[in-house]
Amino acid sequence: MFEVLILLIFPWAMAFAATSDLVTMTISNKVSAVLIVGFVAMAAWAGMDLNTFGLHVLAGAAMLGVGIVFFALNWVGGGDAKLFAATALWLGWTHLFEYVIAIGIYGGLLTLGLIMIRKQPMPAFVIRQNWFARLHDRESGIPYGIALAAAGLMIYPRSGWMTFYL
Repeated sequence: MFEVLILLIFPWAMAFAATSDLVTMTISNKVSAVLIVGFVAMAAWAGMDLNTFGLHVLAGAAMLGVGIVFFALNWVGGGDAKLFAATALWLGWTHLFEYVIAIGIYGGLLTLGLIMIRKQPMPAFVIRQNWFARLHDRESGIPYGIALAAAGLMIYPRSGWMTFYL
């Protein structure tokens, strides 16, 4: 039972981040903190060797650097940058390229979908929902946490964590 619960840390955090970004356009620092602590716990429980652990930490730190640059350029929000880094920590270098490609695909589809939605008038009962009005606003950003989470969830089953425990 414990194995199942620990395996759910990553998918739960990703789903929570995506939902939070959709509804509030923010991703709490607590989500990234849960991912970091969860990774350390999983690595210890799985008996990950120090070299592999270090490579995962390096992947997360490198992607935090990329995220900070993107945040400074106002391309992504701070929560997106931290979620990107925390996800890279879990996936490591082995799946990082695949993750970045998937983010681009999901992010592009999300952006195109929002552009199309934002061109359409919405019924009053829908637009009265604050989160949807914010999402529909053409001046509002893109909740990129959705793309980050979708890409992470797509790759997670192949990341080695699932095969280690199942």
